Amino acid sequence: MPATTFGLTLPNRAVVLGAIKSRELLELTVEAEASGAFETVWVGDSLLAKPRLEAVALLSALAGATSRMRLAVGCLATFVHRHPLLFAQQWASLDVLSGGRALLAVCLGGPDEQSPGQALHHKVMGVRSGERGGRLEEGIQILRKVWSGEKASHQGAFYQFEGVKIEPRPVQQPCPIWIASNPTGLTWKGGASASDAAVERGLRRVARYADGWMTNKVTPAQFREQWARIARMTKEEGRDPDAMQSALYHNININEDRQQALEESKTFLDTYYTSKFSPAFVEGWTVAGSPAQCIAQLREYAAAGLTHVSLRLTSWDQRGQLKRFLGEVAPVLTGAR
Repeated sequence: MPATTFGLTLPNRAVVLGAIKSRELLELTVEAEASGAFETVWVGDSLLAKPRLEAVALLSALAGATSRMRLAVGCLATFVHRHPLLFAQQWASLDVLSGGRALLAVCLGGPDEQSPGQALHHKVMGVRSGERGGRLEEGIQILRKVWSGEKASHQGAFYQFEGVKIEPRPVQQPCPIWIASNPTGLTWKGGASASDAAVERGLRRVARYADGWMTNKVTPAQFREQWARIARMTKEEGRDPDAMQSALYHNININEDRQQALEESKTFLDTYYTSKFSPAFVEGWTVAGSPAQCIAQLREYAAAGLTHVSLRLTSWDQRGQLKRFLGEVAPVLTGAR
């Protein structure tokens, strides 16, 4: 079975909702790092659709509170709205401040039809919903150019510049860029999330541009199938598929009564996203139940080939759930490393 590392996803939107204090996010992260069970801390990103503490600012604070864990955003939904040159300097600065621990996972964000918040977001930022794919690809190319430390030029559909040098350059060379996408998993209202053509484009984008793929709302079997497709495509693109990494953005709720765990997760997610998810959707996105049940479910994902699982604690009792994970789940899965 492949070795799988774990990440902790912080509920940075909960600060805006008044359900948690910003200081608690730092304290949870310090505790997670001290445990040795987590390799990475993840934060989310949104401007208007699902507002929260800004990702780069929060990760900068976490950089000062930690020394080992990777600092990740998954996914940077506002990537297509941020000017790549300004963002390149911001992210390189985070990598320098953290001693080379920054991990970027970019994504398209939602289309106009997903929600009024998404449509407003695109409108006020001057970005058409249909441009998101092109802007994401062009933005990644620009980051790779300017992070080389040399003067760079670019003439694209959305951005143009000549002889620009961004400083500081990241400590990591190359500085990793992942793409987060969910082309085959459940949508928020159920059903397949994309057409066959859209799935092909999304997976091809990962194979062509990314150092890793983050996904969610997929079964172990779905992940195994799509990961194999990405590996084939990566080879077709002249890149090494063995160098590609993967991550699952998932939820966990530990409770001997699995139904109660799922009900609490649904209440948490409905509030967090100002939505009303179906029970089936929540179940497909959540490891839930007794410690033994959670361990078995996580082992299924590891067996499917996942190299990293990022877990959000779907409960307002963040400390209680973290304590249970560290005491009753992690030791079995990590060998108490």
